Formats: sequence, C-alpha cells, structure tokens
Amino acid sequence: MPVAVVTDSTAYLPPELVRAHRLTVVPLTVVLNGAEGLEGVEIFPAEATQALRGRRVSASTSRPAPEQFARTYRRLLDSGADGVVSVHLSAELSGTVDAARLAADGLDDRVAVVDSRATGMGLGFPVLAAAEAAERGADLDGVRRAAVEAVDRTAIFFYVDTLEFLRRGGRINAAEALLGTALSVKPIMHMPDGAIVLRDKVRTASRGIARLVDLAVEAAGDAEVDLGVHHLAAPERARALLDALAERLGDRIRETYVSEAGAVVAAHAGPGLACVVVHRRAPLGAA
Repeated sequence: MPVAVVTDSTAYLPPELVRAHRLTVVPLTVVLNGAEGLEGVEIFPAEATQALRGRRVSASTSRPAPEQFARTYRRLLDSGADGVVSVHLSAELSGTVDAARLAADGLDDRVAVVDSRATGMGLGFPVLAAAEAAERGADLDGVRRAAVEAVDRTAIFFYVDTLEFLRRGGRINAAEALLGTALSVKPIMHMPDGAIVLRDKVRTASRGIARLVDLAVEAAGDAEVDLGVHHLAAPERARALLDALAERLGDRIRETYVSEAGAVVAAHAGPGLACVVVHRRAPLGAA
C-alpha cells in the first residue's frame, strides 16, 4: 500500500482533492467566546467571522493532542500503509508540528513529519506534492522529499484590514501592529521561514489587492505556477485578485484553487483577509 499522507485542517484543500488523494485531515480546535469546536467539523468560517465582528470577542486556537496524531498514524499503518508523511502548518504559528513529531517518535521511523512553514494552500501545495509522489510509488523518504521541495517553491502573501487580530493572537509583535494601524495603513504580510512578517503598507484595500498581484507575479518568476486564493468574508476581493492574476500570468497558470479560509485563520486574521499562494512548478524532467 502506498505511503499515506496526513495534514491538518488549516490546509483548506477543496474536499474533492482530499477525497481524490485519500488524504487524512486532523482538525485543530477553535474557541470562540468560550464555545469550543473542531475546525471544519463543528466550527466553520461563517461562524468565526460573525463572532469576530462583535464588539467583545475572545478567539483562540489549539493544536491537536499528540495522542490524536498517534491514533491516526497507527490506524493508517495498521491498515497497510508503507509509512506516513505528515505535513502541517508552520511551527512559528502553532504547536501542531511539535505534536505530530511527538506522536511519530514512538513509531519506529515509519512516520516523517514536515513543517510547511505556511498555512492555507501554502500548506496545501506541499501536501498535494507528497500525495502525488505517493501515488507514483515513492517510498517514505521520496514522499517526504517531495513535500519539502514543494515548500521551497511556494510563497504566500496576504492582506488584512487590521493587524489587531494577529496581535491579539501573538502572531506578530505590538510594534508591527502599531505600524499597521498608524494613519489607517493597510498591511500586506508574508511568511519568510514560517513567521508572519509585515511586507508592505498600502492605503486602501484596492491597492492592497494590486500589491498582492505584483508580489505574486514577482514570486512566480518565469515558472509555470499553481495558485491558491483565499478570503475571509470577502469573496469580491478573491475574485478581483484571481482576475488580475489571470491577466498578468496568463497561460503560465496551470491549476487554481479558490476557497474561504477556515475558522483557525479567521480567529487570527479577522474578516477581510485576501491571500494568494504561488506554487512554482518544478521544471520538466526534474526529480
């Protein structure tokens, strides 16, 4: 049986891709105003964005327990998988990778854990690369290597209406949040080495979308690309972003995935998010 691929709920992969590649998704937990639920199972984006628009809101997230990963890995191995490659959101954002590694430690090197250094389709593209390698018959190390190489070819940029949600969740520091709120500046963020960092500042949402397009085109270089576009309660921004990217990149775009980000990202980014993920395809003939 091929190597099994596991990820977490923050990949925001379309359900049809999860089914087609037989992926296993372990959900994170979201707590909104004291109500706790599993992302994508019990709490969904609409609930999160509605709660976050309230005047008084508390929002937090928590990683899956190591035992939850251990149970998942044992089930897959007992079902005949040759091994498991488990790919997760950035260790700079969550303890999910650490929980997965703790679970893997007791399974005799049959589980490899990969830090995607991103979230959303920044995580999803390495997951898909791992799944495709497994389907081609790659061994555990080959599947792990496919994920790691995809991480290195993927870039993520996003616009938020305010840095306040990221500051509350501890994902950026207070100084960056102050910069983002000064003079109603709209921040553009990116994730070098897995941490969320202020990349640019613009004055309006429309300029934010335009800047995201410029950054995505720059990240694409001369390569053929797959694109992921996410939003939070802002479908019109996702459409504008995708239309502009299609005009700029043309027939170099191979696959496009558009989705609303889930409750975990909503809790930390807030409504209005627009995000683009650029995955540069490996040159033909590359391993």
